[in-house]
Amino acid sequence: MRIGALVIRILRQFLRDKRTMALMILAPILILSMLHLVFNGDDYTPKIGLVGFPEQVINQMDLEDAKISEYESTKQAKTDLSEQEIDGYLKLDGQTPSVVVEGSDPSVNGAVMKWMNRALKPLQQDGAPEPEVDYYHGSSEMGQFDYFGPVLLGFFAFFFVFLIAGVSFLRERTTGTLERLLSSPLRRWEIVVGYVLGFGIFTMLQAGIIAWYAIYVLNMMMEGSFLYVLLITLILSLSALTLGILLSAFANNELQMIQFIPIVVVPQIFFSGLFNLETISDWLSWIGPFTPLFYAADALRDVMVRGYGLGEIYIDLLVLAGFSILFMFLNIITLKRYRKI
Repeated sequence: MRIGALVIRILRQFLRDKRTMALMILAPILILSMLHLVFNGDDYTPKIGLVGFPEQVINQMDLEDAKISEYESTKQAKTDLSEQEIDGYLKLDGQTPSVVVEGSDPSVNGAVMKWMNRALKPLQQDGAPEPEVDYYHGSSEMGQFDYFGPVLLGFFAFFFVFLIAGVSFLRERTTGTLERLLSSPLRRWEIVVGYVLGFGIFTMLQAGIIAWYAIYVLNMMMEGSFLYVLLITLILSLSALTLGILLSAFANNELQMIQFIPIVVVPQIFFSGLFNLETISDWLSWIGPFTPLFYAADALRDVMVRGYGLGEIYIDLLVLAGFSILFMFLNIITLKRYRKI
């Protein structure tokens, strides 16, 4: 009887917490649906440039299953390659074609090389030399971890800062500390800025250690400057910090704070570049630009894999900073729930 009473009490607690009940059902459905859309998406179609190929030679090639662009000069093709408009280009010097691959994504490199081998097969005679292959970024030895590493670096920095900040601020509220601050002469914006700066010091320390460990201990590919990686990670952590503080206002305990993870954090993985967005359904891929990790992963990959500098990543940094400012502004508004100052 006593065990039965305990079971009934626990069941009643779950039934009273409607959000927990909904999350237990809806969160797995949401994540499984995203996995279905990602892994059952269309096969990747490589974007190929052709430089210096006569029309009669092009007519002999097998150009199916690729998006073809023709260029009059190597300079034009290289410009589009550097901007990821194409994945690689073929150049015909005399009778021997050469291949230049963008190189930053091993899976795309494989798709490009597979297509090019098939496309050039009708032109290759017995004993003909193999095409010379060059990589604009990376090399043939580049592994999957080198490509996915920057995304994982950004994700773990975002995830742990979001969780720790949210739970810590929730504890400040539930223990009455926030209520006492709101009854003081401090304004709402001063409270928000103070918390952000206070948590931000530890956030900067965490971001620096994670970035250093990934690059210099795990030997993650690093073509650019470590300072830019640190800057990106810090701004990303700031957006995670302000978002965690914001969402903690809508949680009554640590369990409810954790419930935001599968709704807010996990979906960002699918749009961060860990999976190729061009193979995801069009009606779903538009979500990516509305998530901080989308811009952080793009900037980290540009620096770590492609060796880019501030001139190429500044837009991503500005958007990440914009997310942080937006979340801080919403935090100030949210404090009105507790007291108007």
